[in-house]
Amino acid sequence: MIIGLVGKNSAGKGEVAKFLQDLAYSYLSLSDVIRAELKKRKLEVTRDQLIAMGRQLRKQGGDGVLAEEVRNQLKSDQNYVIDSIRNPAEVACLRQEPDFFLVAVAAESQLRFERMRARGRENDPATLDQFLAVEARESDDGDSSAQQVAQTEKLADYTLDNNGSLEKLHEQVRKLLQEVTKKNSRPDWDQYFMDIARAATRRSNCSKRRVAAVLVKDRRIISTGYNGTPRGVRNCNEGGCPRCFSFQPSGKNLSECICSHAEENAIVQAAYHGVSVAAATLYTTFSPCLLCTKMILNSGIEEVVYSKAYTLDETSLELLREAGVHVRQIDD
Repeated sequence: MIIGLVGKNSAGKGEVAKFLQDLAYSYLSLSDVIRAELKKRKLEVTRDQLIAMGRQLRKQGGDGVLAEEVRNQLKSDQNYVIDSIRNPAEVACLRQEPDFFLVAVAAESQLRFERMRARGRENDPATLDQFLAVEARESDDGDSSAQQVAQTEKLADYTLDNNGSLEKLHEQVRKLLQEVTKKNSRPDWDQYFMDIARAATRRSNCSKRRVAAVLVKDRRIISTGYNGTPRGVRNCNEGGCPRCFSFQPSGKNLSECICSHAEENAIVQAAYHGVSVAAATLYTTFSPCLLCTKMILNSGIEEVVYSKAYTLDETSLELLREAGVHVRQIDD
């Protein structure tokens, strides 16, 4: 789950972030991306420099560039709280992640000013009017690359009222988590097994195209395979397969390729370990070639689910259907 935070100065975003960190949420901040850039350029990290550099980075890389940098750090097995979201394009970028919720933290101006004064930072505004003037100047909605906190707040899925005590704020966060947890998405079985197959492609040593397959029985993985040179032979990406390593056009001189295919390896690995694949489902990132199709048929696999079509061999799919094997393509 990913909780994004937006709010005006001293609204209490930091307190919400601390509370979530205590619940094992990993903390990320779009402002930290700007700080890193300032340090890289050997510039002083001040509020004005942060604002100016943030605008410059958005102009150079697009209004969502800070969020894109943070997205590159996300891992699917962790919960995150992302602070300092200040631009609608940043929200649009983060909404591409499953289970992202934007939370606005709100408090009255006078209370926010008092909190700001209590922290006693040098160069903070001395009066409420100055505080509001700085806030207005920093929320220039006329420039898409500028901070647009007010516009970003309108995109929030939830708003926390932080005009009371810290305990009341924490209780609101608990109730929020209970609500969003119920909406937490889970992949269906097809997506789950295909995602595992895609992860397995990273182990492929083929120089040209990485493919992987997963054999499943009763919703349990019984074998996996990825393409590459046979056991004991130098890896394809190290020159083990002269045909692949010469980077010839797709479909040319296939008879010279010594790489084993992903589906082939999944079936052979099951046989190597004495595991029956009869009545299993094969998930593969590419539809099978003719050779693998014949192995699929003779091994008793009942269903083939693939992501991308292997355009060189329509005969394979026709053969699978003729033999009564259920064939499905799911969205890439």
